[in-house]
Amino acid sequence: MLAVRGLSKAYGAKRVLDGVDLDLAEGESLVVIGGSGTGKSVLLRCILGLETPDAGQVLWRGEPLAGQQAAFMDGFGMLFQNAALFDSLPVWRNVAFRLLRTMPKTQARRIAIDKLARVGLGPEVADLYPAELSGGMRKRAGLARAIAADPKVIFFDEPTTGLDPIRAAAINALIRGIVDETGATAITITHDMSSVRSIADRVALLDCGRLRWQGSVAGLDSAEDDYLRDFVAGRARPMARGPQA
Repeated sequence: MLAVRGLSKAYGAKRVLDGVDLDLAEGESLVVIGGSGTGKSVLLRCILGLETPDAGQVLWRGEPLAGQQAAFMDGFGMLFQNAALFDSLPVWRNVAFRLLRTMPKTQARRIAIDKLARVGLGPEVADLYPAELSGGMRKRAGLARAIAADPKVIFFDEPTTGLDPIRAAAINALIRGIVDETGATAITITHDMSSVRSIADRVALLDCGRLRWQGSVAGLDSAEDDYLRDFVAGRARPMARGPQA
């Protein structure tokens, strides 16, 4: 469904992505892991068209995405790291933000309430404002918005950041359930190994802007790559040293 070929991106002298090749099959849940600054978010932004790569391309169903941007944008959903709800809109209008462009308000509201129920939020939440919600509730509302239009592909940017372990586990279970039930294709970027094991069919490890390892989630524990082993286990590694004065 989606492929990245030779994707490179630099900011000045800092090369963030360095020739990344990646494939995503229809209905697959891919989780991209890696330390801070390894290019995960930049990869996501390049796929979404929010950043222009210096080299390489993104393919959508085998053809360059650049020529299909409108159709692609109509068929994707996005859960942002901090939910990114509009503070001035009630929750139901946040969820129905895209729907309100194409259908009557009463129909959009009904769908929004249905999607809120899907993520465990009752109808009483619909007319509240984001400031009246807890962090976990805001994340759920953001997830409801991501699935409101029944997208074919969903992007999840650090879906459990800032949540306690119980709420994080609930969000992971919701994401996995939505992917399984709808058949949506999913890309998640995270450094939370609990999310990886709950959400992923396949895992890709980015390191220094390159794809260092990829394989099934079941293969994580038997992989021979030392960096991957340390990342999965949360073991400290020596910090890189700059030149001595």
